[in-house]
Amino acid sequence: MIAAALRDVTKRFGSLVALDRVDLELRSGEVLALLGPNGAGKTTALSVLLGLRRADAGRVELFGSDPRRPASRAAVGVTPQESSFPPTARVREIVDLVGVHFAAPVRTADLLDRFGLAECARRQVGGLSGGERRRLSVALAFVGRPLAVFLDEPTTGLDVEARRAVWSELRIYAANGGTILLTTHYLEEADALASRIALLARGRMTIEGSPDQLASAYGTLEDAFLTLTRGAV
Repeated sequence: MIAAALRDVTKRFGSLVALDRVDLELRSGEVLALLGPNGAGKTTALSVLLGLRRADAGRVELFGSDPRRPASRAAVGVTPQESSFPPTARVREIVDLVGVHFAAPVRTADLLDRFGLAECARRQVGGLSGGERRRLSVALAFVGRPLAVFLDEPTTGLDVEARRAVWSELRIYAANGGTILLTTHYLEEADALASRIALLARGRMTIEGSPDQLASAYGTLEDAFLTLTRGAV
Protein backbone atom coordinates (compact mmCIF):
# COMPACT_ATOMS: atom_id res chain seq x y z
CA MET A 1 0.00 0.00 0.00
CA ILE A 2 1.21 3.52 -0.81
CA ALA A 3 0.95 5.86 2.17
CA ALA A 4 1.94 9.01 0.28
CA ALA A 5 3.16 9.93 -3.19
CA LEU A 6 4.39 12.72 -5.38
CA ARG A 7 3.68 11.96 -9.03
CA ASP A 8 5.46 14.13 -11.58
CA VAL A 9 5.21 17.07 -9.15
CA THR A 10 6.61 20.50 -9.88
CA LYS A 11 6.66 23.34 -7.37
CA ARG A 12 7.98 26.83 -8.14
CA PHE A 13 8.64 29.89 -6.03
CA GLY A 14 8.85 32.65 -8.60
CA SER A 15 11.72 31.77 -10.91
CA LEU A 16 13.04 29.12 -8.51
CA VAL A 17 12.03 25.54 -9.32
CA ALA A 18 12.02 23.84 -5.90
CA LEU A 19 10.65 20.52 -7.19
CA ASP A 20 11.16 19.53 -10.81
CA ARG A 21 8.83 16.72 -11.94
CA VAL A 22 9.52 14.68 -8.81
CA ASP A 23 8.24 11.12 -8.41
CA LEU A 24 8.37 9.74 -4.89
CA GLU A 25 6.43 6.99 -3.13
CA LEU A 26 6.26 6.32 0.60
CA ARG A 27 5.19 2.73 1.14
CA SER A 28 3.26 1.69 4.23
CA GLY A 29 5.51 0.15 6.85
CA GLU A 30 8.81 1.50 5.50
CA VAL A 31 11.30 4.06 6.76
CA LEU A 32 12.20 6.36 3.88
CA ALA A 33 15.05 8.85 4.35
CA LEU A 34 15.04 11.83 2.01
CA LEU A 35 18.56 13.21 1.64
CA GLY A 36 20.04 16.14 -0.22
CA PRO A 37 22.11 19.29 0.25
CA ASN A 38 20.60 22.51 1.56
CA GLY A 39 18.12 23.89 -0.95
CA ALA A 40 17.57 20.53 -2.61
CA GLY A 41 13.79 20.64 -2.06
CA LYS A 42 13.40 18.25 0.87
CA THR A 43 11.29 20.49 3.10
CA THR A 44 9.23 21.62 0.11
CA ALA A 45 8.52 17.99 -0.75
CA LEU A 46 7.23 17.35 2.78
CA SER A 47 5.13 20.52 2.71
CA VAL A 48 3.48 19.49 -0.55
CA LEU A 49 2.86 15.95 0.71
CA LEU A 50 1.18 17.39 3.80
CA GLY A 51 -1.00 19.78 1.83
CA LEU A 52 0.71 22.83 3.33
CA ARG A 53 1.76 23.97 -0.14
CA ARG A 54 0.01 23.41 -3.45
CA ALA A 55 1.88 21.70 -6.29
CA ASP A 56 2.04 23.72 -9.51
CA ALA A 57 1.85 20.55 -11.58
CA GLY A 58 1.48 16.82 -11.01
CA ARG A 59 -0.52 14.81 -8.49
CA VAL A 60 -0.13 14.44 -4.73
CA GLU A 61 -1.60 11.63 -2.64
CA LEU A 62 -1.82 11.07 1.10
CA PHE A 63 -3.47 7.81 2.07
CA GLY A 64 -5.11 7.74 -1.34
CA SER A 65 -6.63 11.22 -1.10
CA ASP A 66 -5.81 14.90 -1.54
CA PRO A 67 -3.55 15.94 1.37
CA ARG A 68 -5.29 19.32 1.54
CA ARG A 69 -8.34 17.55 2.97
CA PRO A 70 -8.10 17.55 6.78
CA ALA A 71 -9.32 13.95 6.92
CA SER A 72 -6.29 12.87 4.88
CA ARG A 73 -3.91 14.35 7.44
CA ALA A 74 -5.65 12.97 10.52
CA ALA A 75 -3.51 9.83 10.58
CA VAL A 76 -0.19 11.66 10.16
CA GLY A 77 2.17 12.97 12.85
CA VAL A 78 4.59 15.75 11.94
CA THR A 79 7.79 17.25 13.29
CA PRO A 80 8.61 20.40 11.30
CA GLN A 81 12.15 21.63 10.80
CA GLU A 82 11.46 24.49 13.20
CA SER A 83 8.96 24.53 16.06
CA SER A 84 7.77 27.39 18.24
CA PHE A 85 6.05 26.97 21.60
CA PRO A 86 4.57 29.50 24.07
CA PRO A 87 7.54 30.05 26.41
CA THR A 88 5.48 30.08 29.61
CA ALA A 89 3.52 26.91 28.80
CA ARG A 90 4.64 23.80 30.65
CA VAL A 91 5.78 20.71 28.80
CA ARG A 92 2.88 18.62 30.09
CA GLU A 93 0.41 21.34 29.04
CA ILE A 94 1.75 21.35 25.47
CA VAL A 95 1.36 17.59 25.15
CA ASP A 96 -2.11 17.69 26.73
CA LEU A 97 -3.18 20.45 24.34
CA VAL A 98 -2.11 18.46 21.28
CA GLY A 99 -3.70 15.32 22.71
CA VAL A 100 -7.21 16.77 22.94
CA HIS A 101 -7.32 16.87 19.14
CA PHE A 102 -7.29 13.05 18.96
CA ALA A 103 -9.84 10.44 19.98
CA ALA A 104 -7.33 8.13 21.68
CA PRO A 105 -4.07 9.98 22.34
CA VAL A 106 -1.06 8.43 24.00
CA ARG A 107 -1.01 9.18 27.73
CA THR A 108 1.08 12.27 28.36
CA ALA A 109 3.17 10.63 31.07
CA ASP A 110 3.93 7.66 28.82
CA LEU A 111 4.94 9.85 25.90
CA LEU A 112 7.21 12.05 27.99
CA ASP A 113 8.86 8.99 29.47
CA ARG A 114 9.48 7.48 26.03
CA PHE A 115 11.28 10.59 24.84
CA GLY A 116 13.25 11.27 28.01
CA LEU A 117 11.17 14.26 29.05
CA ALA A 118 9.51 12.98 32.21
CA GLU A 119 11.66 15.15 34.45
CA CYS A 120 10.73 18.21 32.35
CA ALA A 121 6.96 17.70 32.59
CA ARG A 122 6.34 20.66 34.93
CA ARG A 123 8.96 22.98 33.44
CA GLN A 124 8.10 25.94 31.23
CA VAL A 125 9.10 25.42 27.62
CA GLY A 126 11.07 28.67 27.64
CA GLY A 127 13.42 27.13 30.20
CA LEU A 128 14.24 24.04 28.15
CA SER A 129 17.50 23.51 26.35
CA GLY A 130 17.48 23.40 22.56
CA GLY A 131 17.82 19.63 22.63
CA GLU A 132 14.92 19.24 25.05
CA ARG A 133 12.70 21.42 22.87
CA ARG A 134 13.64 19.32 19.86
CA ARG A 135 12.76 16.08 21.67
CA LEU A 136 9.41 17.63 22.62
CA SER A 137 8.78 18.50 18.98
CA VAL A 138 9.51 14.92 17.94
CA ALA A 139 7.39 13.48 20.74
CA LEU A 140 4.37 15.54 19.64
CA ALA A 141 4.37 13.75 16.29
CA PHE A 142 3.36 10.57 18.11
CA VAL A 143 0.60 11.89 20.40
CA GLY A 144 -2.25 10.80 18.13
CA ARG A 145 -1.00 7.24 17.45
CA PRO A 146 -0.36 8.08 13.78
CA LEU A 147 -0.16 5.58 10.94
CA ALA A 148 2.71 7.62 9.47
CA VAL A 149 5.07 10.30 10.71
CA PHE A 150 6.85 12.95 8.65
CA LEU A 151 9.97 14.17 10.42
CA ASP A 152 11.98 17.09 9.04
CA GLU A 153 15.53 16.93 10.48
CA PRO A 154 14.21 15.33 13.69
CA THR A 155 17.51 15.03 15.59
CA THR A 156 19.17 18.33 14.69
CA GLY A 157 20.72 19.83 17.82
CA LEU A 158 20.65 16.61 19.82
CA ASP A 159 23.76 15.15 21.42
CA VAL A 160 24.79 11.61 20.53
CA GLU A 161 22.99 9.99 23.47
CA ALA A 162 19.71 11.84 22.85
CA ARG A 163 19.91 11.15 19.11
CA ARG A 164 20.28 7.43 19.68
CA ALA A 165 17.39 7.47 22.16
CA VAL A 166 15.16 9.03 19.47
CA TRP A 167 16.40 6.43 16.98
CA SER A 168 15.34 3.72 19.40
CA GLU A 169 11.79 5.10 19.57
CA LEU A 170 11.61 5.37 15.78
CA ARG A 171 12.76 1.76 15.41
CA ILE A 172 10.09 0.59 17.86
CA TYR A 173 7.43 2.56 15.99
CA ALA A 174 8.53 1.10 12.65
CA ALA A 175 8.74 -2.43 14.05
CA ASN A 176 5.09 -2.09 15.08
CA GLY A 177 4.03 -1.25 11.54
CA GLY A 178 4.48 2.52 11.55
CA THR A 179 5.54 4.40 8.43
CA ILE A 180 8.27 7.05 8.54
CA LEU A 181 9.42 9.70 6.09
CA LEU A 182 12.34 11.69 7.43
CA THR A 183 14.78 14.22 6.10
CA THR A 184 18.24 14.31 7.63
CA HIS A 185 21.72 15.67 7.14
CA TYR A 186 23.18 12.81 9.16
CA LEU A 187 24.21 9.99 6.83
CA GLU A 188 24.69 7.77 9.87
CA GLU A 189 21.04 8.40 10.77
CA ALA A 190 19.82 7.41 7.31
CA ASP A 191 22.01 4.33 7.33
CA ALA A 192 20.85 3.32 10.82
CA LEU A 193 17.11 3.81 10.30
CA ALA A 194 16.10 3.75 6.65
CA SER A 195 14.90 0.76 4.68
CA ARG A 196 15.09 3.00 1.59
CA ILE A 197 16.87 6.23 0.75
CA ALA A 198 15.98 8.83 -1.88
CA LEU A 199 18.35 11.62 -2.86
CA LEU A 200 17.24 15.04 -4.11
CA ALA A 201 19.48 17.56 -5.88
CA ARG A 202 18.33 20.91 -7.27
CA GLY A 203 14.72 19.79 -6.98
CA ARG A 204 15.20 16.58 -8.93
CA MET A 205 15.15 12.99 -7.74
CA THR A 206 18.53 11.52 -8.58
CA ILE A 207 19.17 8.27 -6.69
CA GLU A 208 16.90 5.84 -4.89
CA GLY A 209 17.50 2.48 -3.21
CA SER A 210 18.26 0.69 0.03
CA PRO A 211 21.36 1.72 2.01
CA ASP A 212 23.07 -1.50 0.91
CA GLN A 213 22.21 -0.90 -2.75
CA LEU A 214 23.59 2.63 -2.68
CA ALA A 215 26.72 1.55 -0.84
CA SER A 216 27.25 -1.25 -3.34
CA ALA A 217 26.84 1.09 -6.32
CA TYR A 218 28.98 3.95 -5.00
CA GLY A 219 31.33 2.33 -2.47
CA THR A 220 29.72 3.85 0.63
CA LEU A 221 26.62 5.87 1.41
CA GLU A 222 28.87 8.88 1.94
CA ASP A 223 30.37 8.39 -1.53
CA ALA A 224 26.86 8.31 -3.01
CA PHE A 225 25.98 11.55 -1.27
CA LEU A 226 29.21 13.25 -2.33
CA THR A 227 28.62 12.18 -5.92
CA LEU A 228 25.17 13.74 -5.70
CA THR A 229 26.31 17.03 -4.21
CA ARG A 230 29.09 17.42 -6.76
CA GLY A 231 26.51 17.20 -9.52
CA ALA A 232 28.09 14.11 -11.06
CA VAL A 233 24.91 12.03 -11.01
